[in-house]
Amino acid sequence: MKKLLMTVAFAISATAAAAQDEVRLQLQWVTQAQFAGYYVALDKGFYEEENLDVTILSGGPDIAPPQVLAGGGADVMLNWMPSALAAREKGLPVVNIAQPFKTSGLMLTCWKDTGITSPQDFRGKTIGVWFFGNEYPFLSWMSQEGIPTEGGEDGVTVLKQGFNVDPLLQRQADCISTMTYNEYGQVLDAGVGEDELITFKYEEQGVATLEDGMYVLEENLEDPAFVDKMVRFVRASMRGWKYAEENPDEAAEIVLENDATGAQTEAHQKRMMGEIAKLTAGSNGALDPADFDRTVQTLLAGGSDPVITKAPEGAWTSAITDAALN
Repeated sequence: MKKLLMTVAFAISATAAAAQDEVRLQLQWVTQAQFAGYYVALDKGFYEEENLDVTILSGGPDIAPPQVLAGGGADVMLNWMPSALAAREKGLPVVNIAQPFKTSGLMLTCWKDTGITSPQDFRGKTIGVWFFGNEYPFLSWMSQEGIPTEGGEDGVTVLKQGFNVDPLLQRQADCISTMTYNEYGQVLDAGVGEDELITFKYEEQGVATLEDGMYVLEENLEDPAFVDKMVRFVRASMRGWKYAEENPDEAAEIVLENDATGAQTEAHQKRMMGEIAKLTAGSNGALDPADFDRTVQTLLAGGSDPVITKAPEGAWTSAITDAALN
């Protein structure tokens, strides 16, 4: 009898496990506190409570989330909106279903001794810029400032920056792209004093664009089962983000436990989580239409070479968050 009960219990357990809906999430970068909310949701069982079996796919310099999504390698991706809207205009129908990040963490970090005090002082300087879709906000900003990006005394020389801070430390660039939560701290860790630097936050320059939104393929939103799965995924993910905001040190520890490379350090991840919490604060996951419009207008203001050529239609939906939050 005991053996029979154990067999039945095992069968029920196996059936329940098999009934979980699979979701594959493609991150924009490697495992770090930038994605803490998802790792927390996984660790705390928030996804499991929504009957989801979530696999978090780490990113990296050779991984383009839009390509992964297009190829069927993921159900949902994280992406900066400039990259996503550019991909949409080029024919990949991605749709934003949730926006956990309310504020941009992107900024330029410059040596103060270069004499740079305002964006107009970028003229004649070399500036490190990330590409792979991350260059769009910068190019749009320079267009609005009327600064050419082909070099020369009146323009800026764009250095295609790797995902490190070496160009600044080695004086190959006067300014480099940094995130408030990552590379800026790396510059300080290298022994540079804050008084030696001057920073320009995109948010404060009025050219901030939305970062780290959740995107899916438009065609999948025609499937009620997929929509239901995304509603549960977004709801659990936002629970994870709010828990991470309220428990930053614990969230950082959870991220470290999921870092298979062992490359991250506790001090760095805790500092990063503290900064990330500032960017997700104020968001319940729903995209603010005003933030979307600001992003679109910034990208359209690209002069002769805008990031997108027309205002996108159908690029975001509130249907998922409306259902998830109610």
